[in-house]
Amino acid sequence: MEHLDVPQGDGSVEVVPPTHHTGPLLGLFEALRPRQWVKNVLVGAAPAAAGVAFHRNIFEKTALTFVAFCFVASATYLLNDSLDAPADRLHPTKRNRPIARGDVAIPVALTLSVVLALAGILLGWLTCTPKLGIVLTAYVVINIGYCLGLKRVPVIELGCVASGFILRAAAGGAATNLPLSKWFVVVVSFGALFIVTGKRMSEFQALGVKRGSTRKVLSDYTASFLEAVLTLSAGISITTYCLWTFDQAQPHGSVNPRFGLLELTTVPVVLGVLHVLRLMDAGKGGSPEDLVYDDRLLQALGLVFVVLFALGLYV
Repeated sequence: MEHLDVPQGDGSVEVVPPTHHTGPLLGLFEALRPRQWVKNVLVGAAPAAAGVAFHRNIFEKTALTFVAFCFVASATYLLNDSLDAPADRLHPTKRNRPIARGDVAIPVALTLSVVLALAGILLGWLTCTPKLGIVLTAYVVINIGYCLGLKRVPVIELGCVASGFILRAAAGGAATNLPLSKWFVVVVSFGALFIVTGKRMSEFQALGVKRGSTRKVLSDYTASFLEAVLTLSAGISITTYCLWTFDQAQPHGSVNPRFGLLELTTVPVVLGVLHVLRLMDAGKGGSPEDLVYDDRLLQALGLVFVVLFALGLYV
C-alpha cells in the first residue's frame, strides 16, 4: 500500500495512509465545495427580513444572486486550495481536499477559478443590478487579498472571512434594491464574527501544538483571546437581534406583524447560539456547514425559528 510522507513542523516526517482518490472530474466538482454553498442562502436574508421574499421579482433576483455567489465563492475556494495545497497536506482533514491529494492539477483549478469569478460577477451585474456586481467584485477582491497574505495577519484575517458572510447578506439587498436596516447590518456583522471566531477556536483546540504548521495565524492567538471575541460577538449578536425583532414587531406601513411570534424567534436563536458555543468549547464546530447538515438539535432549532419567523412576518 502506498503512503504519503508528510513533513512535520519540527522537521520530522509523519507517514499517513493515502487519501481516497475520485479522479479529475469528480475531484474538480468536489473542489468547488458544493457543501459550502449552503452559506449562500444568506443572500435571502434581506428580502426575508423585509417580508417580501416571495414576491415574484424579488424571488427571481434572489435566486440569481444565490447562483452568482456560488460561482464566485467556488472561484475563491479553488484559488485558496491551490495556494494552500502544501500546508493542507499537513492538516488531518484538509489533506483530503482534491487539490491537496493530487486529483486536480493546480493550473486547471486556477483557470476554472478565473472563469467562475468572471461568470459570477457578470451574472450579478447583468441580470440583477450593477450594485450586486460591485458586491460580488468586492467579495472576490477581499478573498484574493486573503489568499495572498491577509490570512496570516491576526484579527484582520477574521474580518476578511467574516466579510464573506456580510457581503452575502448585503448582496440580497443590492440585487433587489432593498435598504438594509441598522439592526440587520449589526446582527449579520457580529453573527459572522461569531461564526469565524468559533471556527478558529475549534481549530485551535483540535490541532494542539501542530496548529501553527497547518494555519500559521493560529500561533498568534491565545485561547483566552478567542474566547473573549466569541463572548463579545455572541452577546452583541443576540442583543441586537432582540432589538430588531421588537422593532419589527411594531406596525410598519401596511405590514402589521403578528404580535408575539416574531419576538419568540429569540428563543431558538439564543438556544442555538448557546448550543454552538458548547460545541466550539469542546473543539467541535470547525466547519459551520457540517453543523447545518449533521447537527439534529441545531436543525430542530432552525426549523422552529423559520416557522415562527414566517408566521410573524408573512401570515
